[in-house]
Amino acid sequence: MNRKIMMAALAAGAAVWALTGCAGKQAETVSTDGSTSMEEVIGVLGEAFMQNNSGITFTYNPTGSGSGIQAVQEGRCDIGLSSRSLKEEEKASGLTETVLAYDGIAIIVHPDNPVADLTLEQIAAVFTGQITNWSELGGSDAQIVLIGREAGSGTRDGFESITGTEDACKYRQELTSTGDVITTVSANEDAIGYASLSAVKENVKALSVGGVAPDEATVKDGSYVVQRPFVLVTKTDAKLSDAAQKFFDFATSEDAVELIGGAGVVAAR
Repeated sequence: MNRKIMMAALAAGAAVWALTGCAGKQAETVSTDGSTSMEEVIGVLGEAFMQNNSGITFTYNPTGSGSGIQAVQEGRCDIGLSSRSLKEEEKASGLTETVLAYDGIAIIVHPDNPVADLTLEQIAAVFTGQITNWSELGGSDAQIVLIGREAGSGTRDGFESITGTEDACKYRQELTSTGDVITTVSANEDAIGYASLSAVKENVKALSVGGVAPDEATVKDGSYVVQRPFVLVTKTDAKLSDAAQKFFDFATSEDAVELIGGAGVVAAR
């Protein structure tokens, strides 16, 4: 199935889910909700799953990690999708995380920006407003424009946790999806942002961090330090429907490893 058609089908399914309530209550439907950063990998897995299970409808609602966690907690979907680990209080409330894959968080700039590498300390200084001009980093004499994600985003949580900038970033804009961040940075030569490595295309440039370029190999071996888990979230004491369990088993199986790698992330298996 063509990827654009597949994602349209998932979106249509999400619209149906929104009208009918918790799709997980329908025996032959699997509903997922959450991280926009996981769109590529969940699209690949959903496509393959439906091809092999023609009687099951798979839906994906891209609402963000925090919303996905809340959705599964409230019983509005089968499986939540989070691009951060669950917090202790979320686990204590009855949720379980299963790490599906590991994803690099790319630090992105406009392709024409001459800066190619920053240290983790420089990145923190930029996003907290201690460094405000690209000339301080070997770039042009221009004010740095900081683009980030909204509160509740798993990508933001991961980025700020790794860089030690929680509640200290001076964003010019806080956007609600990975795609919006990439589009905004691609249109502004002075902008810098962060996005899931799996979503980065040629319209932006991913910086090296401490001399290490972000790619599958450096995420896998841990040398690229700005990385986070992609997590499947389920209720600890609630049994998944047969269809949802079938998808969960497939997504976490050896059969899915190559598909996950093809989506630009590193399978946890």
